[in-house]
Formats: sequence, C-alpha cells, structure tokens
Amino acid sequence: MAEAIREIKEKLQAADYERLPDLFKRYEQDERNGVRLEVEKAKKRLAAYEKELERIEGLKAYEKEYAAYGSICGIDEVGRGPLAGPVVAGAVILPKNCDILYINDSKKLSEKKREELYDVIMEKAVAVGIGYSTPERIDEINILQATYEAMREAVSKLEVQPGLLLNDAVTIPQISIRQIPIIKGDAKSISIGAASIVAKVTRDRLMVQYDGIFPEYGFASNKGYGAQAHIEALKKYGPCPIHRKTFFTHFVS
Repeated sequence: MAEAIREIKEKLQAADYERLPDLFKRYEQDERNGVRLEVEKAKKRLAAYEKELERIEGLKAYEKEYAAYGSICGIDEVGRGPLAGPVVAGAVILPKNCDILYINDSKKLSEKKREELYDVIMEKAVAVGIGYSTPERIDEINILQATYEAMREAVSKLEVQPGLLLNDAVTIPQISIRQIPIIKGDAKSISIGAASIVAKVTRDRLMVQYDGIFPEYGFASNKGYGAQAHIEALKKYGPCPIHRKTFFTHFVS
C-alpha cells in the first residue's frame, strides 16, 4: 500500500538537507500530483539552502585571505544618524569554520531574523565586544570621534586578542592592530556582518528600554531616528536627556 501524501509531506518537511536527495529518489516515480508538488517544494528548499551555503562561503573571502593573522575580528557600528541615543559598536571574532547561515548587513535583515542570528552569534562566536558612546559624548567630541571611541571600547572588551581587524569602511585611530577597511563591509565579510547584527540588536533593545522612560518620542519604533512623529514630539516636548543636542537644531529652533 502506497504511503499517504500527508505522510510523505511530513517526511520531506522534517528531513535534514543531507537526507533530502535520498527521499527525492524514493518518491520521484510516484505519479500522484500531491507527491510531485511536495517533492518540488522540498527541491526548492534544498536549492535555496545550497544557494545560501554558497553565499556564506563568498562572505568568508576576506577571512580566508587573511587567515595567517589568526583570530580575525569584524567591527561595525550602528547609530551614527539618529537624533537620540548612543552610537553602538560591535566587535566579533567568529570560529575559523563558521557555519552560521544568513548573516548579512543588519539593515537587510528583518527584526525577527536579526534577533535569531544575535542569539546564534553570541553562542558560537569566539569572542564578542560591545562599545558605546553616549549622546553627551557625541555632542562633546562629534559623532565620528565618538564612533571611534565606541569601536575602541568594543575591541578592548574582547576576551581574545585579534590579529587583524576587518572594519566597515573606516580606519580606527589609536589602535595598534592591523586594520583592513572594507567599503560596505557588512555585506562583504561574515565577521563584519556578524558585528553589525550584534550592534544593531543591542542598540535597538536599548532604545526600546528608553521608550519606557521617555514614551513621548516613540523610541521603540523609530529607534531615535528622525521620523516625522519623533520630530513633532521634539517640537512639542523639547529634548529629553538622551537627545543629541548637536543633531536636532535644524529641526527645532
């Protein structure tokens, strides 16, 4: 008696990617339309998985090129543009043969996917460091210098000393470790991509906490960026303690 289509569907959905080709062979002679449909769905899922494996291998190009340096650290920041909140930098050293899929520029990922990847990165990374520069510090020394400070702090918090830094676009002053700045590095290097996710999730969570303290500004949704509702709240209520005073003068007189 032939297996029920429902049973075949469940097997295909539950199977590991490595086992799917054997299941395809097993069911490819089944002429029932329902079976063919489920096999085709599973083939598309396997093709997408293999495409992601290939993409991730491409993201390891810089890590492979500079493998002789030992521990390679990716660095990225989040929050240079908002009107409120800190700038946050992430520094991440991934394992040599990192098997984490779907890492990318954090801006290209959904909030749900960033949260999922954050947990995986924090579990599997060799070391993670996070640095902050407060709104007061940003106003004091300007956003670029504050960003550099946050990046230096992130590197200093690593439990493993990296042999090389892969940075998203910038070269950080006052660091003796060799640095490789990569334009759009968060989409070109798995280490920088991981750092961008860690920094983004860390900052977003912090802004949600600030929303509970200063609910007028909508920080949970706008994360401190200049959304129209945020600007209107600034005009109505004035700045709160986490606003960057040097950032909003052209919005509020």
